[in-house]
Amino acid sequence: MANRAETAVLLFARAPVTGRVKTRLIPLLGEHGAAALYRNLADHMLAMAREAAVGPLELWCTPDVRHEFFAACKTRFGATLHTQCDGDLGARMRGAITDALTRASRVLLIGTDCPALGSADLRTAVTMLKEGNDAVFCPVEDGGYCLVGVHHAMPALFDAMPWGTSQVMEETRQRLRNLGWRWQELPVRWDLDRPEDYERLVREGWVPAQDPGGEP
Repeated sequence: MANRAETAVLLFARAPVTGRVKTRLIPLLGEHGAAALYRNLADHMLAMAREAAVGPLELWCTPDVRHEFFAACKTRFGATLHTQCDGDLGARMRGAITDALTRASRVLLIGTDCPALGSADLRTAVTMLKEGNDAVFCPVEDGGYCLVGVHHAMPALFDAMPWGTSQVMEETRQRLRNLGWRWQELPVRWDLDRPEDYERLVREGWVPAQDPGGEP
Protein backbone atom coordinates (compact mmCIF):
# COMPACT_ATOMS: atom_id res chain seq x y z
CA MET A 1 0.00 0.00 0.00
CA ALA A 2 1.47 3.32 -1.07
CA ASN A 3 -0.01 5.21 1.88
CA ARG A 4 0.86 2.61 4.50
CA ALA A 5 2.26 4.24 7.65
CA GLU A 6 5.41 3.01 9.36
CA THR A 7 3.91 3.32 12.85
CA ALA A 8 0.39 3.86 14.19
CA VAL A 9 -0.27 4.95 17.77
CA LEU A 10 -3.44 3.54 19.32
CA LEU A 11 -5.01 5.00 22.46
CA PHE A 12 -7.68 2.98 24.26
CA ALA A 13 -10.33 5.18 25.86
CA ARG A 14 -13.73 4.85 27.45
CA ALA A 15 -16.57 7.33 27.04
CA PRO A 16 -16.19 9.63 30.07
CA VAL A 17 -19.70 9.05 31.41
CA THR A 18 -20.17 10.37 34.92
CA GLY A 19 -20.16 7.53 37.40
CA ARG A 20 -18.67 5.00 34.96
CA VAL A 21 -15.00 5.99 34.74
CA LYS A 22 -12.32 6.00 37.40
CA THR A 23 -14.81 4.38 39.74
CA ARG A 24 -12.20 3.56 42.37
CA LEU A 25 -11.53 7.29 42.69
CA ILE A 26 -15.19 8.26 43.11
CA PRO A 27 -15.06 8.03 46.93
CA LEU A 28 -12.22 10.59 46.85
CA LEU A 29 -13.22 12.83 43.93
CA GLY A 30 -16.95 12.30 43.49
CA GLU A 31 -18.53 11.08 40.25
CA HIS A 32 -18.09 14.40 38.43
CA GLY A 33 -14.54 14.81 39.65
CA ALA A 34 -13.55 11.32 38.56
CA ALA A 35 -15.07 11.87 35.12
CA ALA A 36 -13.34 15.23 34.75
CA LEU A 37 -10.03 13.65 35.74
CA TYR A 38 -10.53 10.91 33.15
CA ARG A 39 -11.17 13.47 30.40
CA ASN A 40 -8.05 15.35 31.43
CA LEU A 41 -5.97 12.18 31.38
CA ALA A 42 -7.23 11.26 27.92
CA ASP A 43 -6.49 14.77 26.66
CA HIS A 44 -3.00 14.58 28.14
CA MET A 45 -2.23 11.23 26.55
CA LEU A 46 -3.52 12.33 23.14
CA ALA A 47 -1.43 15.51 23.30
CA MET A 48 1.61 13.48 24.34
CA ALA A 49 1.12 11.01 21.48
CA ARG A 50 0.71 13.83 18.98
CA GLU A 51 3.87 15.50 20.31
CA ALA A 52 5.80 12.24 19.84
CA ALA A 53 5.09 12.52 16.10
CA VAL A 54 5.85 8.88 15.36
CA GLY A 55 2.81 8.21 13.20
CA PRO A 56 -0.97 8.52 12.78
CA LEU A 57 -3.01 8.65 15.97
CA GLU A 58 -5.99 6.30 16.37
CA LEU A 59 -8.47 6.64 19.24
CA TRP A 60 -10.07 3.28 20.05
CA CYS A 61 -13.33 3.93 21.85
CA THR A 62 -15.75 2.01 24.03
CA PRO A 63 -18.65 1.41 23.99
CA ASP A 64 -18.65 3.18 20.59
CA VAL A 65 -17.47 6.40 18.91
CA ARG A 66 -20.66 8.43 19.38
CA HIS A 67 -19.85 10.28 22.61
CA GLU A 68 -19.24 14.01 22.03
CA PHE A 69 -15.92 13.76 23.84
CA PHE A 70 -14.57 11.50 21.12
CA ALA A 71 -15.73 13.88 18.37
CA ALA A 72 -13.90 16.69 20.17
CA CYS A 73 -10.75 14.57 20.37
CA LYS A 74 -10.92 13.90 16.65
CA THR A 75 -11.09 17.64 15.97
CA ARG A 76 -8.47 18.71 18.50
CA PHE A 77 -5.86 16.01 17.97
CA GLY A 78 -6.48 14.74 14.46
CA ALA A 79 -7.16 11.22 15.68
CA THR A 80 -9.24 8.78 13.70
CA LEU A 81 -12.02 7.12 15.68
CA HIS A 82 -12.52 3.37 15.95
CA THR A 83 -14.78 1.17 18.08
CA GLN A 84 -13.25 -1.48 20.30
CA CYS A 85 -14.57 -4.97 19.65
CA ASP A 86 -16.38 -7.07 22.25
CA GLY A 87 -14.51 -9.29 24.70
CA ASP A 88 -12.02 -8.91 27.51
CA LEU A 89 -9.11 -6.49 27.40
CA GLY A 90 -6.89 -8.96 25.56
CA ALA A 91 -9.46 -9.59 22.83
CA ARG A 92 -10.00 -5.87 22.38
CA MET A 93 -6.27 -5.15 22.24
CA ARG A 94 -5.63 -7.92 19.75
CA GLY A 95 -8.57 -6.78 17.61
CA ALA A 96 -7.39 -3.17 17.52
CA ILE A 97 -3.77 -4.10 16.77
CA THR A 98 -4.78 -6.53 14.03
CA ASP A 99 -6.93 -3.86 12.42
CA ALA A 100 -4.30 -1.14 12.70
CA LEU A 101 -1.64 -3.38 11.17
CA THR A 102 -3.61 -3.28 7.92
CA ARG A 103 -2.63 0.41 7.79
CA ALA A 104 0.79 0.44 9.44
CA SER A 105 3.89 -1.73 9.67
CA ARG A 106 4.06 -1.52 13.45
CA VAL A 107 1.76 -0.42 16.25
CA LEU A 108 2.13 1.17 19.66
CA LEU A 109 -0.89 0.77 21.95
CA ILE A 110 -1.30 2.83 25.11
CA GLY A 111 -4.06 3.64 27.59
CA THR A 112 -5.20 6.70 29.49
CA ASP A 113 -3.95 5.74 32.96
CA CYS A 114 -0.22 6.47 32.80
CA PRO A 115 0.55 10.20 32.75
CA ALA A 116 4.18 9.37 33.54
CA LEU A 117 4.56 7.95 30.02
CA GLY A 118 6.10 10.59 27.77
CA SER A 119 6.61 11.37 24.11
CA ALA A 120 10.27 10.36 24.40
CA ASP A 121 9.10 6.91 25.54
CA LEU A 122 7.04 6.50 22.37
CA ARG A 123 9.97 7.53 20.20
CA THR A 124 12.26 5.13 22.06
CA ALA A 125 9.73 2.31 21.62
CA VAL A 126 9.67 2.89 17.87
CA THR A 127 13.48 2.84 17.76
CA MET A 128 13.51 -0.46 19.64
CA LEU A 129 11.13 -2.00 17.10
CA LYS A 130 13.17 -0.64 14.20
CA GLU A 131 16.27 -2.24 15.72
CA GLY A 132 14.78 -5.69 15.19
CA ASN A 133 12.89 -6.38 18.40
CA ASP A 134 9.64 -8.27 17.99
CA ALA A 135 8.00 -6.32 20.79
CA VAL A 136 8.48 -3.53 23.28
CA PHE A 137 6.70 -3.00 26.60
CA CYS A 138 6.58 -0.38 29.29
CA PRO A 139 5.95 -2.10 32.64
CA VAL A 140 4.11 -0.36 35.47
CA GLU A 141 4.69 -0.69 39.19
CA ASP A 142 1.54 -2.73 39.85
CA GLY A 143 2.73 -5.58 37.63
CA GLY A 144 0.99 -4.73 34.37
CA TYR A 145 2.13 -2.60 31.46
CA CYS A 146 1.06 0.73 29.95
CA LEU A 147 2.52 0.38 26.44
CA VAL A 148 2.90 -2.46 24.01
CA GLY A 149 4.53 -2.17 20.62
CA VAL A 150 4.52 -4.98 18.05
CA HIS A 151 4.79 -5.85 14.39
CA HIS A 152 2.32 -8.75 14.74
CA ALA A 153 -0.81 -9.29 16.87
CA MET A 154 0.20 -12.67 18.24
CA PRO A 155 -2.77 -14.24 20.10
CA ALA A 156 -0.45 -15.80 22.69
CA LEU A 157 0.33 -12.33 24.06
CA PHE A 158 -3.29 -11.39 24.67
CA ASP A 159 -5.51 -14.45 25.08
CA ALA A 160 -6.41 -15.83 28.55
CA MET A 161 -4.19 -13.30 30.30
CA PRO A 162 -4.93 -12.59 34.01
CA TRP A 163 -5.76 -8.94 33.30
CA GLY A 164 -6.03 -6.66 36.30
CA THR A 165 -3.59 -8.67 38.39
CA SER A 166 0.03 -8.16 39.40
CA GLN A 167 1.06 -11.11 37.20
CA VAL A 168 0.38 -9.59 33.78
CA MET A 169 3.88 -8.43 32.88
CA GLU A 170 5.63 -11.51 34.23
CA GLU A 171 3.17 -13.79 32.45
CA THR A 172 3.77 -11.78 29.29
CA ARG A 173 7.53 -12.22 29.64
CA GLN A 174 7.09 -15.98 29.93
CA ARG A 175 4.92 -16.05 26.84
CA LEU A 176 7.49 -13.99 24.95
CA ARG A 177 10.16 -16.54 25.93
CA ASN A 178 7.91 -19.37 24.75
CA LEU A 179 7.44 -17.63 21.41
CA GLY A 180 11.17 -17.12 21.05
CA TRP A 181 10.61 -13.40 20.60
CA ARG A 182 13.18 -10.73 21.20
CA TRP A 183 11.83 -7.79 23.18
CA GLN A 184 12.91 -4.77 25.19
CA GLU A 185 11.33 -2.87 28.03
CA LEU A 186 11.15 0.82 28.80
CA PRO A 187 11.76 2.01 32.38
CA VAL A 188 9.01 1.11 34.83
CA ARG A 189 6.30 3.78 35.19
CA TRP A 190 3.31 4.15 37.50
CA ASP A 191 -0.35 4.33 36.59
CA LEU A 192 -3.39 5.95 38.14
CA ASP A 193 -6.05 3.70 39.64
CA ARG A 194 -6.33 4.15 43.39
CA PRO A 195 -6.68 7.09 45.80
CA GLU A 196 -3.00 6.81 46.73
CA ASP A 197 -2.13 7.13 43.04
CA TYR A 198 -4.14 10.35 42.87
CA GLU A 199 -2.21 11.65 45.87
CA ARG A 200 0.99 10.95 43.93
CA LEU A 201 -0.47 12.80 40.96
CA VAL A 202 -0.91 15.84 43.19
CA ARG A 203 2.55 15.51 44.77
CA GLU A 204 4.22 15.39 41.38
CA GLY A 205 2.37 18.48 40.19
CA TRP A 206 0.03 16.96 37.63
CA VAL A 207 -3.08 18.50 39.18
CA PRO A 208 -3.59 21.32 41.70
CA ALA A 209 -3.88 20.14 45.29
CA GLN A 210 -7.12 22.09 45.79
CA ASP A 211 -8.87 20.86 42.64
CA PRO A 212 -9.58 17.11 42.71
CA GLY A 213 -11.02 17.20 39.21
CA GLY A 214 -14.18 19.22 38.96
CA GLU A 215 -16.64 18.06 41.59
CA PRO A 216 -19.05 20.95 42.12
